[in-house]
Amino acid sequence: MVVTKTNEWPDFFTQVPRIQLRDPLADLLGSVKGGVIEYGYADAVAMTGHSCPTVAAAYWLTVCALRALYQTEMPQRGGIRVMVRGPAYEGVSGVQASVISLITGAAPVTGFRGIGGKHQRANLLMFDAKIPAPFRFERLDTGDAVYAQARMDVVSISSECSLLLQRCLADVADEHERQRFRELWQARVRSLLLDYGDDHEVFEIRPVFEIDPVG
Repeated sequence: MVVTKTNEWPDFFTQVPRIQLRDPLADLLGSVKGGVIEYGYADAVAMTGHSCPTVAAAYWLTVCALRALYQTEMPQRGGIRVMVRGPAYEGVSGVQASVISLITGAAPVTGFRGIGGKHQRANLLMFDAKIPAPFRFERLDTGDAVYAQARMDVVSISSECSLLLQRCLADVADEHERQRFRELWQARVRSLLLDYGDDHEVFEIRPVFEIDPVG
């Protein structure tokens, strides 16, 4: 018998609010009861393989955008189009888009093409968009849309953390230094999510009321 071990995440992961979405495709195929899927920050970390400000910002920005678009309704996974201002291969655009894709179901050209003309996910995630913000989230059913951006630099890396990172990458850090680096690194992620998660100047969601150049 194979025994699997539960992932031992940092404690603060459980303090970050989770989000529920209804996925009609999952409901159709009986993948999960009622098609309701819940995601948490740990899911984004498990998918990308690391916890950092980039992954944290993408997770929470998506939660904030979906809250703004759906208000008291449960968001519909697969019913959202996402535009990314940056190229897929530049900076952190690709990494953040993968987190957004996990939660929203929106996928690039390589995504699921649907069944019987329904439930298509391909081409709902587009890069190099001509938009005035890093991301644009749009409901396919109503056309409502928001621009979204996160200011990750609000929690800057400390000089100690930066020095320890250099020592870790150079393979000269001892275990004490490595553990200290891990603690400082995750403390930075924790602060972004829990200390600034409700700060609308850090996680900015703006309704698309004006004439949208891509609308």
